[in-house]
Amino acid sequence: MEAGGLTWTAPPVWEAQHARPMRVATYKIAPAKGDSDAAELAIFYFGAGQGGAVDANVARWLGQFQKADGAPVTDKDARTKKETVNGLPLTTVDVKGTYTGGGPMMGPSTPKPGYRLMGAIVEGPEGPVFFKLTGPERTVASGEKGFRKLLESVKKK
Repeated sequence: MEAGGLTWTAPPVWEAQHARPMRVATYKIAPAKGDSDAAELAIFYFGAGQGGAVDANVARWLGQFQKADGAPVTDKDARTKKETVNGLPLTTVDVKGTYTGGGPMMGPSTPKPGYRLMGAIVEGPEGPVFFKLTGPERTVASGEKGFRKLLESVKKK
């Protein structure tokens, strides 16, 4: 796949989904043993200079989660990291809790406890590309190595 001047390779066991508005690609990760829901990797590219600042997007993703007591998740509850992959700036975020989504078209209609989000923003030559993996904690954990390999495969086209 490619977007924003970048290419990457998704794990072959991840099921590519049909095209959706605003998304470059969507992949389904089969439920892990004990989970009934699959996880989903949504990849977004909005164009050069679009999509907002990296830190604002990380904050927005954290805002889609609550702690068990209903309190908002903060950056202290998540793991974020800035690094470089194949010469490109990469910011990752990893958060667990109750997934509340990001609006009527961006998340579940009812809160989903026991969920996890692994997100990544790669700053490409034509703008940022957003990788957002969400689903039940065990299922996301089962896709963690594949997600990391996908991020390590990102390079300029």
